[in-house]
Amino acid sequence: MTIARAVLAPMYGGPEVLEVREVEVADPGAGEVTIEVRAAGLNPVDFKLFSGARGGDPDALPLPVGLEVAGVLTAIGPDTEIASGGGEVGDEILAFRVSGGCSSALTVPAADVFAKPATLDFPEAANLLLVGGTAADMLRIVPAREGTTMVIHGTSGAVGVSLLQQLAPLGVRAIGTASEANFDEVRRFGGEPVTYGDGLEGRLRDLAPEGFDAAYDCVGTDEAVDVSLALVDRSRLVTIAAAGRAGEEGFEVVGAARPDSAAFRDSNRAALVDLAARGELVVPVARTFPLDEAAAALTLLAGEHPGGKLALIP
Repeated sequence: MTIARAVLAPMYGGPEVLEVREVEVADPGAGEVTIEVRAAGLNPVDFKLFSGARGGDPDALPLPVGLEVAGVLTAIGPDTEIASGGGEVGDEILAFRVSGGCSSALTVPAADVFAKPATLDFPEAANLLLVGGTAADMLRIVPAREGTTMVIHGTSGAVGVSLLQQLAPLGVRAIGTASEANFDEVRRFGGEPVTYGDGLEGRLRDLAPEGFDAAYDCVGTDEAVDVSLALVDRSRLVTIAAAGRAGEEGFEVVGAARPDSAAFRDSNRAALVDLAARGELVVPVARTFPLDEAAAALTLLAGEHPGGKLALIP
């Protein structure tokens, strides 16, 4: 048994409730591996889970934090292979979906572990699969059609950037909303930037007078929904952040809480790892933090657009 340092929420609340404690890491059994974590990816859902925004079970406390990691295998259970095949002590890997990833070490099901592409460093690899799976799920619900034009709301965010990259080989034109400060980021990944705010619908119609085939909403604002409904049929609109409006207006919302979304995201992980290995899917990382500064990192993530992904480095 190993002793690790892990980020835990002993109560529900803001990032200030987080503590770093010593925890026991069980030796791996059959179908399990132990990982020395080199980077833990951070995502908005981490904050939502320990904040109690999705409801909180007191019996689940202290709540482990973190759903995806990258690191090195330190132990492998008997008769066990990782999801991408094989696996030896010392191999560099990434894992998603795990529990308690914000830790110096953890034991997880081998079925959630994949060989780390050499194209990604540890912070990048630790942030690949959640946002990549979310973007892929949007394309599952509203597939892209070759030769068409679509609008992406929140294009310079993590999901928007992954969506642009997954759209790139499909022969479509992607116009994406962003602040002017992030226009170069949108262009870097093949999108055409446009500023959000008053007059957005008119600017979009001017850019694409032939019309739009689909809208992908990564921000969940009323502006994004209203403009999308004005431009495309509701069957061609999908959101990750406007569940209330989706229920009212009859368009699709994706999220890991949906059984079909969860099943698809699990089945699609290997494809995303392969894209990254070929250099066709990168993960911009804005900043890394030591494990002890988890509260500061999640405060930044919850409060503003950090300009890329964040990671904790144990």
